[in-house]
Amino acid sequence: MNFIQFAEKVIKDENKPLTPNEIWQIGIQKGYDKQINSTGKTPWETIGARLYVDIRDNPNTLFIKLKLKPTKFYLKTLPQEYDITKLKKEQENNVIKKDTGYTERDLHKFLSYYVYTYNFIYTKTIYHESSSKKKYAQWLHPDIVGVYFPLEQWEPEILDISKDIGNLAIKLYSYEIKKELNFSNLRESYFQAVSNSSWANEGYLVAVEIDPDDEFLDEIKRLSNSFGIGLIKLDINDPDSSEILFPAKQKDIIDIETMNKILQINPDFKEFIKRIKIDLNSKEIRKEKYDEIFDSEELVKKSK
Repeated sequence: MNFIQFAEKVIKDENKPLTPNEIWQIGIQKGYDKQINSTGKTPWETIGARLYVDIRDNPNTLFIKLKLKPTKFYLKTLPQEYDITKLKKEQENNVIKKDTGYTERDLHKFLSYYVYTYNFIYTKTIYHESSSKKKYAQWLHPDIVGVYFPLEQWEPEILDISKDIGNLAIKLYSYEIKKELNFSNLRESYFQAVSNSSWANEGYLVAVEIDPDDEFLDEIKRLSNSFGIGLIKLDINDPDSSEILFPAKQKDIIDIETMNKILQINPDFKEFIKRIKIDLNSKEIRKEKYDEIFDSEELVKKSK
């Protein structure tokens, strides 16, 4: 049984929408976990990722995603008789009030959760205050960097030969985080992201509150088409509903010169690059060496 089949069986048994965590816990109670080959520490996150991708990419998917908080999944084939009023009330009870009390750094764990769960990207927070050149650090390195490894998808023999031919297929990412994004701070924020993401394969500007005005979004789209920086909208009420509004343009060649400059002034970035090399050589990803990944329900609970 794979994760998709596991989720289908549990939801069909319960005949009601469930979160990925509920699917996993109920599956354990029913003993279904013994029929699935899972060695990961957070299988409920894997279930959420598999369902999200299946709904997005499979035109014949059996699942629907209900935009509740937290997100719940259901089956198209089951009667739509669940108590939507009750579910909406649950949603209202779980909504975080719009609040500026959180800081940009509080958002790091939400981004780390999203990019790891849905894109298998490991992140590392880069602390500006640890840089030796603090005056222009914010224009040189981003808030978070990330790496995608092929280690979990490739066999050891393929990894070895990829090193020989110089094609490791790792991707490096750069993220600049803002609490909100509107016309008043768009240009400074966007070009800050352009400035400190030039070295990476993909660079993103990330925000929670994004002005929904069509003219504003058209301007971001124009900037993205021109300069290649993408845009991610974080949802702190429902981390699984975070989304890429505009994808970044992928660069095949990274900027070694800029990476070297960042490495010279920031110990966090230096450790990040060293860690990538160590993990590639050992063919084992030491997850504890990257930013911690909380599950979605824990993220929401911590933010209340």
